[in-house]
Order: sequence, then C-alpha cells, then structure tokens
Amino acid sequence: MEIEFLDAKSSKSFGKCRVSGETTLQALKTEVQKLKPALTVHRQSLRLEPRGKPPKESETLKSLNVASGGKIYVRDLGPQISWKGVFLAEYAGPIFVYMLFFLRPSLIYSNADNPISQTAKIAAACWVGHYTKRLLETLFVHRFSHATMPLRNLFKNCSYYWAFAGYVAYHVNHPLFTEPSPALVYAGLATFVVSELGNFSIHILLRNLRPAGSNVRKIPVPDANPLTQLFNFVSCPNYTYEFLSWVGYTLMTSCIPAGLFAAAGMYQMTVWALGKHRNYKKEFKDYPKTRKAILPFVL
Repeated sequence: MEIEFLDAKSSKSFGKCRVSGETTLQALKTEVQKLKPALTVHRQSLRLEPRGKPPKESETLKSLNVASGGKIYVRDLGPQISWKGVFLAEYAGPIFVYMLFFLRPSLIYSNADNPISQTAKIAAACWVGHYTKRLLETLFVHRFSHATMPLRNLFKNCSYYWAFAGYVAYHVNHPLFTEPSPALVYAGLATFVVSELGNFSIHILLRNLRPAGSNVRKIPVPDANPLTQLFNFVSCPNYTYEFLSWVGYTLMTSCIPAGLFAAAGMYQMTVWALGKHRNYKKEFKDYPKTRKAILPFVL
C-alpha cells in the first residue's frame, strides 16, 4: 500500500512511501526522515488530520483504518533536546547559583564580614543535597517515556530553577539574615529529610513499576517501604513529598522567598498531578476511587 505524507501546517505533500497495513506510526517516522532528513524521528508528530490528536505510536495503519492512498499529516515539533539533558542542566544550575552566594558572599554583599549563620549552613547542605539527589535520579533512576522535548523548554525550565535559586540564596545567606528559633530550624530540617527520603522511595517504586525499554503502565501501589504508603491516599505522592520538602525548608529558614518557591512549585505540581490523576482513572477502570491527586482527602 502507498501512503502520502503532508505537512500539517501547509497541507503540502513532501513524498510517498510503500508500506504494509501492519506498519506502525513509529516505523513511519523512519520513512518520513528518509524523505526529509531534517525531520528526525524525535522531531515528528504524526496524525490523521492536520489538527487532529496524534494516535499512539504503537498503532498500525490497519488499526487506524488507513488504506492505500491514505494521507498522514506530519507536524514539525521544532529543535529537540533529550529529557535527561534538560534535567541535568536545570538541576546543576541551582547548585552553582546557590553556592556562589554561600561560598563567595563578598562578591554579592557589601557588608559580607558577618560569619555565616548555622541555619544558613544547614540550609545550604539541604539545598545541595536536594539537587544532587535529583541529578543522581536523572542519571540512574528515572526512565523517560519520551526521548526528547522541545529545545525551548531548556531555557524556560532553567530560568525558573536558576532564578529561584538566586532569589532564595540571596536572602538566606544575607549577612543580616536572622535565624529562627532552634526548635523551628530542627522541625523544618526533620520535615525536609523525611520528605526527601519519601520522594526518593516513590521514584524507586515507579522505576520498578516499568521494565526497562518498555512503556508498560500499571496502577502504582505501596511496597514494603513504609514511606510509599502515601500511594493509598494520592496518585502522585512524589509531588506531595516534594512540596513537603520545601515546606520544611521554609520552616527551617523562615524565609519568604523559600515560601514563594514552595508555593510556585506546589501550583505547578498540582496541575501535573491532576492531569495524571485523570489519566489514571481513565486508563484503569479499577483505579482506587478514594485516592486524591496530590493532597490526601483534599485535592
């Protein structure tokens, strides 16, 4: 059978190829790249209509009712970058930015003679520990459903993380920073550490849920690790723990910029959690009805 490829924006044809009805959309991307080398497989989105929703790449032409002489519309997603590359850049930056304020205060503040407070030292260790954990998870734990994302996301994501790193670091490491009470510092530290362990535990469970090299999806349930029991109450406990980490950091530093960072992160993670929660319920008919998206019993 013969298939014609058209540009999704202009509807102009840029070639045809001969394939079988069992050919998947993933395999078709290779044919598109042969016709138009600039359109690598990761840069393409294939669909049956110019503005239609792209089917799953595992779908075959036969399952999509595409007959000989059919048309496939190709959308150019623009320059791409690997998910791992974006994550490494956006997580390494906050460490560098934060430590610039912590290790070289004379470059930032005019009155940098005051010794760095004990709270600021603890906060720096927590900040570096958090982003080091993220870097290691990116390298050794996370499995990505997609190989790449649009290159523009690199600048957007890095701007968010790097700018907040500077905003928080400026205030926490300021020579005039006033330490909160020891009780508040250590309560915040305990919350931060437990939440970081919880977040890591959820990431390990999610990794084990999906075999390497596959897109298998299962309903996540708690394992023997008690920190994973949060799955009994929410669909995205990794986001719950992430938010609690920054709540702990905010308590520890009693710093408004840290609270704003926690609030901004919670807003974005809530959007993601609600979307994933809807997808879980749509995909799995037996999905637990008592689970919320990100906050137990609330949201």
